Amino acid sequence: QVQLVESGGGSVQAGGSLRLSCAASGYTYSIYSIYCMGWFRQAPGKEREGVASIDSDGNTSYADSVKGRFTISQDNAKNTLYLQMNSLKPEDSAMYYCAADHSSFVRCQGRPWIEYKYWGQGTRVTVSS
Repeated sequence: QVQLVESGGGSVQAGGSLRLSCAASGYTYSIYSIYCMGWFRQAPGKEREGVASIDSDGNTSYADSVKGRFTISQDNAKNTLYLQMNSLKPEDSAMYYCAADHSSFVRCQGRPWIEYKYWGQGTRVTVSS
């Protein structure tokens, strides 16, 4: 089992930056055998959408709407996933979730939310204009 806890959300003005963190905990083997981790977001009344993902080899992918503004990274020593968000826009406002999965049978890049087993509780990001 893997537990994920997000932090770092908050309220910022458009153009500002935030860094989200996702701390993973659980059995050592469970942590080290994670293949894919991702960030998702869901705004009120909208479907959950993928924001960024990273696999165990460090390969990353981004939604077109955040390319060039967001950066996903991981610190394996700290078992922590990050999402650096720059040049934030009001449309980035949402609840942000991190997710993880062990399976490598599904490609990590662009993996849909239903293919992730573990989820955090979310952290809210509000961007005002």
